[in-house]
Amino acid sequence: MASLRPLHSRFLGLHAHSIAMLRSCAQLQHGRVQGSALGRRAAQIQYMNYSQFTEGPQNEKDTPDSASSKSSDPSHPTISPSPSTSSSTETISSVLSNWEDTYTSANQLPPVTEFGMNQHMRINDAFKKVLQTIPWEFDAVPYVFAYGSGVFPQSSSNGPKSSSAISVHSNPPDAVVEAQGGNPKMIDFIFGVTHTQHFHSLNLRRHRDHYSALGALGSGAVSRVQDNYGAGVYYNTYINCRGLLIKYGVVNIDTLCQDLSEWQTLYIAGRLQKPVKILRDHPKVRLANQINLISALRTALLLLPPSFTEKELYGTIASISYLGDPRMSLPAEDPSKVANIVGNNIPNFRRLYSPLIDGLPNVQFNDSKTSDPYWFSDPTANVRLVQDMDPIKRGNMVRRLPKAFRSKLYFQYQSKYQIPQLEFNKMMENSADEQGNKIRRREGGEFERRIASEPPEDLGNVVRGVIKKTIAWPSASQSVKGLVTAGFAKSWRYANEKRDKYFAAKQKEKQKALEDTEGPAATEQSPSDKVAEKVDTSKQSEEDGGSTTRGVEKTL
Repeated sequence: MASLRPLHSRFLGLHAHSIAMLRSCAQLQHGRVQGSALGRRAAQIQYMNYSQFTEGPQNEKDTPDSASSKSSDPSHPTISPSPSTSSSTETISSVLSNWEDTYTSANQLPPVTEFGMNQHMRINDAFKKVLQTIPWEFDAVPYVFAYGSGVFPQSSSNGPKSSSAISVHSNPPDAVVEAQGGNPKMIDFIFGVTHTQHFHSLNLRRHRDHYSALGALGSGAVSRVQDNYGAGVYYNTYINCRGLLIKYGVVNIDTLCQDLSEWQTLYIAGRLQKPVKILRDHPKVRLANQINLISALRTALLLLPPSFTEKELYGTIASISYLGDPRMSLPAEDPSKVANIVGNNIPNFRRLYSPLIDGLPNVQFNDSKTSDPYWFSDPTANVRLVQDMDPIKRGNMVRRLPKAFRSKLYFQYQSKYQIPQLEFNKMMENSADEQGNKIRRREGGEFERRIASEPPEDLGNVVRGVIKKTIAWPSASQSVKGLVTAGFAKSWRYANEKRDKYFAAKQKEKQKALEDTEGPAATEQSPSDKVAEKVDTSKQSEEDGGSTTRGVEKTL
């Protein structure tokens, strides 16, 4: 009985939290939650949180490995059911705007129910349970997320077609067939491990067939290739696991957190800037990823005009990881990929970034639709936002960009402004305020304000150039490393699938352009053309199983 007490207490706490949110929702519906826009927004998101506890994954027991997935929105504390919401609003405002000051290390983080819940996406409960079984096949994996079009569809579907699903997956559960909507695709995972060689040592013994010939050299050789080349990720692809075709990348948690917080390569950080399904959470990664997300938001704001829509914002964020990807300049990726990702995942992007938008002082939602408590889950809504273009506030955003990325940006402007190296070094020393791993809200100085005062088009070009330089080499070298880690046969198969996907997308674009200019009659096909199109569509459906190694597909 004693062992049941913690579980019972946890249940009571969860129940009390749900009741509090129900009362907040009732207040909103009866017009008793009034006052500032922040109060209204917080109530809306509390409504969304309540749905997390009353439907889907959160209303049933999770398996031990996914218990950390359960939670409520971290950035919006429960609104008091009292008629006055002023004190609640102050508390919410404080949490939203001060988390960078409050949490200086992962050891200080509260439970996921209080911080980082925006990173957890909702997916079909049965599909989630299937995904949770995959990490059971591997040892020593404390952090796992699934991402890509195999988890978050990037196009509409006409419903499940189980015979089609079998062509990719050997024995897919019904939940997977239904979730992928008759357009079966390989499912991508990232495994965060504490000790690279230890993981590969265990995995080689259990799954030697997952590795290419490199595995014959042992875990030492495999871990050296992983850690010393490319972006620090080791992929095993086209793996049959529990009836599903999967691809999994292995990354050391220290490497992962460094990329998330400093943008060393933007390889995994770019994936996590889009919705992913976290199956096993880790406090160190959660904190680093929150830094990654708010950095992506700030970078996008530097690239956007004073007024913009949600789709423009999320599209700018989603495109960050593709700016320097060499595949985007080759016939190796769908050119409409970013638009597809954003267009079919607006509620997920909204959940990911809305709490962070509320916490920034220089950007806000500016649309009457946000007064509707249900807009948050409306996939057709595309609300407007506005940002303050004041150079001081934008200079602060420049100063708070990730360390490695910011250094590259500064170098570009040092060269542009022709600042002598000694003078520049002294200026950087005087403004330096990083202390180890501490998170500090840095204030921009004269140099940052000068950068922020640049014409928006010029600033955008420089920022995009730095993004390309950050991504290009790690992405290219990671692709070359794939020839060794995956083997020639799998690499050739993957390249062919990507090529076919590219040409299928271009053909679709050409057909749409023809319809727009000449009308539907101009695109009528002969019987032979229709047969050819059927073959191409079938090939595209198969190749879609080769989910991209870049991470727009990230993404509960």
